[in-house]
Amino acid sequence: MPLSALLFDFDGLILDTEYPIYQAWRDDYEAHGHDLPLETYAACVGSDFNRFDPKSHLEMLVGRAIDWPERDLWRERSALDRVRQLPPLPGVVALMEQASALGIPCAVASSSPRSWVEGHLERLGLLGRFETTRCLDDVKAPKPEPDLFLAAASALGAPPGEALVLEDSRNGLLAAQAAGCPCIIVPNRVTAHLNFTGALEVLQSLEDLDLARMNEILPPHP
Repeated sequence: MPLSALLFDFDGLILDTEYPIYQAWRDDYEAHGHDLPLETYAACVGSDFNRFDPKSHLEMLVGRAIDWPERDLWRERSALDRVRQLPPLPGVVALMEQASALGIPCAVASSSPRSWVEGHLERLGLLGRFETTRCLDDVKAPKPEPDLFLAAASALGAPPGEALVLEDSRNGLLAAQAAGCPCIIVPNRVTAHLNFTGALEVLQSLEDLDLARMNEILPPHP
């Protein structure tokens, strides 16, 4: 099967945003006398907080409503301060250079808002390397629904079955499967414990991905 496009997740795959965000939520919980286990928080990774809502969960634990506007401002600033110090994850830039050399277009498909995704891509000097981005703003439903990957593949003119998805989360894998896209998983410290049954491969790093051999392992069209 030919490889016509690469569809990158953003959070946790291009930039290690997920752990700093988790740390900020955990600090919020600890300020209210409770713990937020990583395994609990990971339910919302790669999607939105409809999968797991930390606010409702914390209010249930403390037994009262919380004044969220002030807490949100503090938590978002804390997470952003951490994320702004981070470089791209290993292998991202080299993989994009491989794709460019092979004439394979790349897109980002993320359940995060465009302002978050493109703001960080621009800071990292990566925004111009992608043909397009498809973000939460562009679709009716985030991952694990297939909308984002279908929209990104369509924007690149690639059949979903020829668009290789690169993901780090269970919700991302489910979205790729629903879209009919083959998916390679590169877990991070937030998602490493999740079930990735059905992934084409599970790699330790994007540095381990060689696009030149993809035609050998991609599944045939159904």
